[in-house]
Amino acid sequence: MKEKTKDFFINIKGNSKTYLKTNILFMTFVLSSVINGCLLRFFTVKNYFDIKPIIADLAVVLVIGAFGYFIKPKHQFKYFCTWSIIFSVLCVINSMYYTNYLSFVSFSLLETSLQIADVSDAVVDNVMEIKDFVFLWQILAIFIVNARLKKRDYFTKVSKIEIGKKRALGTLVAAFIFFGIFISTLTSVDISRLTKQWNREYIVMKFGVYTYQFNDLFATVKSALNPLFGYDDNNKLFREYYENVETHKDNEYTNIFKGKNVIFIHAESIQQYVLDLSFNGVDVTPNLKKLASEGLYFSNFYAQESVGTSSDTEFTLNTSLMPASSGTVFVSYFDRDYLTMEKILKEQGYYTFSMHGNNCTFWNRQAAHKSFGYDNFYCYTKDYTIDETIGLGLADKSFFKQSVPIIKNINKEHSSWMGTLIMLTNHTPFTWIDDVSNYDVTYKTKKVNEETGEEEEVVYDYMEGTKLGSYFKSVHYADEALGELIENLDKEGLLDNTVFILYGDHDAKLKKSEFNHFYNFDPETGEQLDKDDPNYHTVDYFEYELNRKVPLIIWTKDSKDNELLNKEITKVMGMYDVLPTLGNMMGFSSRYALGNDIFSIDENTVVFPDGNWLTDKMYYSQSKGEGKILNLEDTISEDYITEHNKIADDKIAVSNAIIVYDLIKKNKEEVTKK
Repeated sequence: MKEKTKDFFINIKGNSKTYLKTNILFMTFVLSSVINGCLLRFFTVKNYFDIKPIIADLAVVLVIGAFGYFIKPKHQFKYFCTWSIIFSVLCVINSMYYTNYLSFVSFSLLETSLQIADVSDAVVDNVMEIKDFVFLWQILAIFIVNARLKKRDYFTKVSKIEIGKKRALGTLVAAFIFFGIFISTLTSVDISRLTKQWNREYIVMKFGVYTYQFNDLFATVKSALNPLFGYDDNNKLFREYYENVETHKDNEYTNIFKGKNVIFIHAESIQQYVLDLSFNGVDVTPNLKKLASEGLYFSNFYAQESVGTSSDTEFTLNTSLMPASSGTVFVSYFDRDYLTMEKILKEQGYYTFSMHGNNCTFWNRQAAHKSFGYDNFYCYTKDYTIDETIGLGLADKSFFKQSVPIIKNINKEHSSWMGTLIMLTNHTPFTWIDDVSNYDVTYKTKKVNEETGEEEEVVYDYMEGTKLGSYFKSVHYADEALGELIENLDKEGLLDNTVFILYGDHDAKLKKSEFNHFYNFDPETGEQLDKDDPNYHTVDYFEYELNRKVPLIIWTKDSKDNELLNKEITKVMGMYDVLPTLGNMMGFSSRYALGNDIFSIDENTVVFPDGNWLTDKMYYSQSKGEGKILNLEDTISEDYITEHNKIADDKIAVSNAIIVYDLIKKNKEEVTKK
């Protein structure tokens, strides 16, 4: 018995040595792929010590690697090298994408990839970092290993002893064992998130990047085929959801703007906190501050954009729906029959138009705006003289100046009108700003000269030369442009019967690290505080997310000193709440709005496309499974979190059903008019 046991372990040892010696290229591929998966999580979601995604990555890589054994040893390098390139590039792209969007890339974005050519400066300046290219070591490693093996005539020796089918089968068995172990650890929430796919950060955290990417490929293909399958279930979801939606309630704001013209200002990348910011006594946004002080100012307002950024905001504002979970509405689903603000106002006799200083086809706006109900889209070379370009297109000051005469003509020809002016100049990367703005972001102070004893002015660079400093300068330029627009509109009498509405389309897409110097500048030394200093302020995940809010201002010439129209609204509000809130003011409503009239609800819930949500009590991250209580006096129960998680899931699900299956067209109802 002892002899047999001894022989058994000797055989295992011998077989293990043989396996290790004759599978070097395969193991190099497997280990390098798994290491890169860990590195990606290290740079992004930070759960690099979690064993579950490592097991999932390993299982996927083993399945891919197993098929390499069906190829003769001397040709296996081509197979493993190809997959190493694919995996490395996926990691590079996801690392860059996460830096900018705090999410992971989807195959559905291939349709929008041409947008990158128009914003290449932003990609290079704002997204690419050295760390993003660390993953390419895998390709170099497999080349080096292969070259050394060839020198030893390794593949000729292996071909004499390797039985490809046997090793492939053994590898697949090992892969399925790992899959089994991994699946046994999953919860119903994990499986639900995987199938829904909208919370990409959560999927990468729990399933690893390779499972996520293959699942995303499947979801993208399934999405393309969705109109053929799953209609009945989604139509049932749609009908049941709207059966339980409360009907509109009148309040003190009902019909207050009925019959007035409307100008929307789509303010590119302007965040709320800049309204309270000044340098050396000079406000960053004096004109926006004036509007906010004279009108309705919603100071806890959040965009709800996804990968479609500005276009997502336009869609959500005008439909009160969420962005698409896969792809973007403007590119992939623009031809659906949505109930938009433009269509509703056209039924009331309004002429609707949009204006933009960028290419007419950017974000497919020319087609999307027509589909949404705009009568005309004025854009770039088609309707404007290109006399001053900054960044991505026509400079905002020139754009506004040329837009006023067009609006004046529209006002002559139409008794009621609604227009959206889409700003552009304040788009990342803000590198052009020093050529057109002299706004000072230094820090000036008075100090006593120790030698002369006299007080002298000392100037520290502070935000000069930083990306955040360039952003502040850019915002100041945008604010100047807005001031000129309001002045010119007023001169032409275009504000007399008009509601002026400004909203930030999304945050500036600046990284958390950009705020370190801003918050930790020491005016005594002119340097940044050391991280060990007790006064050092670290911007954590929740602070960063909460700081992404943007301004929403509703202003009229006579709103100042009006009790109803001149106040700050601090209740949390999302982009999908604009349509029902403004609709109540103008005398219309949408049967399919996911948002709420902010003046008719006690507690509002802002749902973000990744499933995170915000109320006046807390911000909750579904991907992290944790939240931040905003008022320490509030007590938050598990039931509260469960309830709001369901609200978030339901809104995302029904919105996606409407978008993919064109359910409004198929369940058409008359617009409810008051």
